[in-house]
Amino acid sequence: MSRFSLPPDPVFVTLNASIGFDWRLYPYDVEQSRAHAKMLAATGIITDADLDELLNGLDRVRAELDANEFKFLDDDEDIHMAVERRLTEIVGPVGGKLHTARSRNDQVATDMAMFTRAHALRAIEALQDLQTVIVRVAEAHLDWPMPGYTHLQRAQPVYLSHHLLAYFWMFRRDASRFALVLGGTSELPLGAGALAGVNFPTDRRLVASELGFAGVVPNSIDAVSNRDFVLDYLNAAATCATHLSRLGAEIVLWSSEEFGFCEVRDDWASSSSIMPQKKNPDAAELLRAKAPRIVSHLAGLHGVMHALPLTYNKDMQEDKEHLFDTVDTLELTLAAARGMLESMTFKRERLAAAATDEMLAAVDVADMLVKRGVPFRQSHGIVAGLVRTAVESGRVLSQLTREELAEHSDVLDDDFYAVLSQGTWLESKESEGGTSLARVREQLAHAKAALDQTT
Repeated sequence: MSRFSLPPDPVFVTLNASIGFDWRLYPYDVEQSRAHAKMLAATGIITDADLDELLNGLDRVRAELDANEFKFLDDDEDIHMAVERRLTEIVGPVGGKLHTARSRNDQVATDMAMFTRAHALRAIEALQDLQTVIVRVAEAHLDWPMPGYTHLQRAQPVYLSHHLLAYFWMFRRDASRFALVLGGTSELPLGAGALAGVNFPTDRRLVASELGFAGVVPNSIDAVSNRDFVLDYLNAAATCATHLSRLGAEIVLWSSEEFGFCEVRDDWASSSSIMPQKKNPDAAELLRAKAPRIVSHLAGLHGVMHALPLTYNKDMQEDKEHLFDTVDTLELTLAAARGMLESMTFKRERLAAAATDEMLAAVDVADMLVKRGVPFRQSHGIVAGLVRTAVESGRVLSQLTREELAEHSDVLDDDFYAVLSQGTWLESKESEGGTSLARVREQLAHAKAALDQTT
């Protein structure tokens, strides 16, 4: 006899229901139901005739869902109940046999693992596409000089290709983080039942093989209470979104009149509603703004799982909206970053003009003194004095006289002026991973080889 004598309050029904968002698990729910039914038949728990009816019925349910013809009812609490309800309408009482030897607890954990695995793979593919674009754009701008920055102040000259390739390696690490998510979704939860296992001689490894899992979760309690793989996806997504936000921020800066380094193509920008002269890099701005949204989902699910007693609790229903919105947001922003970057126009003259600022050669002058035996800290002070003299007199470094050089150091000679020739600044960075052209070419080859290994 049921413990409940009164119908549930409508507010509770609304609060308790997840069908409004977990409907998108339906492909995975139907797929795992097919695998579960096959296992029930293989182990003699249901007959082959039952299996045929269940599989045919599930095919019809999937077709209705795919065609958006599935009629959801008010009392469909979640997608699992909706699928089973419709299946029973189609095949009759045999539909009730499908839930033998499983619980919604292990069923939803399996759906979530399958969904997370599928979208981790999509993230890896999108990141590889973005990395391919970065390599292509870097190669097209191989020897374009530009200023590099620290503290958003001009620091040292680099090649645009070198700067862009920094994002290649960021996104490369992101892909490796999503690859770890695949490992976290490699074991099948289904078969754990509500929390303690089931009272039937099931074959969990048969289901695992059918659904592409490498094995089964070895502990039934952990199987239904684990959402680490969702946290892993959200963590990878949060870091990736942060990297996208940095790319977006630089595009916003570079496309401003103050920088003028690039121009976003019209279909990735918008005009002002009142100022017709403005072209706003909206897509790049939204790369910035979407990142904290994703990070908040990671923090939110950590809050849900924090100190949650084993095993399943209704709190865990909150995992879905955090994951779903993150998936949608990340996949959208990855596509936007790719489209924006591959269509962007860079302005070589403006980049080069900014890179000819002689102050950017200060480190090269200091290193020249070091090579002549002056300790670096002393040479740093000498060059700082030269910069101060030039700035206070409204000149650039190359306009200082030989007499002024001698006032700061007797080691300085005409080689000081040779160092200030622009080509020297870039090509002097010959250390591995540096910005000299030879090293950038090496880096491009390394990047291409890394992509080849994953395609």
